Amino acid sequence: MPTNTKWWNGGRSPFNISYGKVMMWYFLMSDAFTFGAFLISYGTIRFSVNHWADPNHVFNAFPFAGHANLPLVFVSLMTFILIFSSVTMVLAVHEGHKMNRKGVEKYMILTILGGLAFLGCQAWEWTHMITGDHAVLVNGQIEHWGTTVTRNPWGVEVMHNGAMVATPGPIAFGGYFFGITGFHGFHVFSGVIINVTMLIKTRLGHFDQRGHYEMIEKAGLYWHFVDLVWVFVFLCFYLV
Repeated sequence: MPTNTKWWNGGRSPFNISYGKVMMWYFLMSDAFTFGAFLISYGTIRFSVNHWADPNHVFNAFPFAGHANLPLVFVSLMTFILIFSSVTMVLAVHEGHKMNRKGVEKYMILTILGGLAFLGCQAWEWTHMITGDHAVLVNGQIEHWGTTVTRNPWGVEVMHNGAMVATPGPIAFGGYFFGITGFHGFHVFSGVIINVTMLIKTRLGHFDQRGHYEMIEKAGLYWHFVDLVWVFVFLCFYLV
């Protein structure tokens, strides 16, 4: 090995990774710990109570489908949208490696549209979760709780026969669901803002002037992380 080798010369690591990429990985690791703590806490509560929301009955609605019973169909569509946007992000990074600005623009636009579509789906789901009727498991038996009866899944007061009635539903489910999916939704929203910024910089030719599209790759790392986290959220809330 040559004695004059300078491993850190020019801000490069021994693995030829830029400082910006290393810092992005550090950030994603710390964010993974945060999501991990939330999901571990959720799992602890989930299996320590005897009544909980049944995913097959709570997540069985679909926009404009009336009262059709379609368990997990809508959330599966949301998952497909997010995975598809991750694919388009991979293609944008690939085009960046080839210094193809038009290709980067095209796939970044598709990625942004995918993120906006996912956020729109989540907004509809939240609206339905707050206003619709649902079902929970109580000692192995299904009970329908909603805004038209005296109990609902979030453990809040609802109107019943003209009077507000305190409900003993699994408060933790609502808190964890809206908290964790909202935290993930904030990450998706942040990713859309980042991607829009990257698209603008691409159209202005900033990356062509730099001679590389590494910023697109760093934005892609964040977007793939958001996609990966959703897999765990999907598993914990919608399948278990």
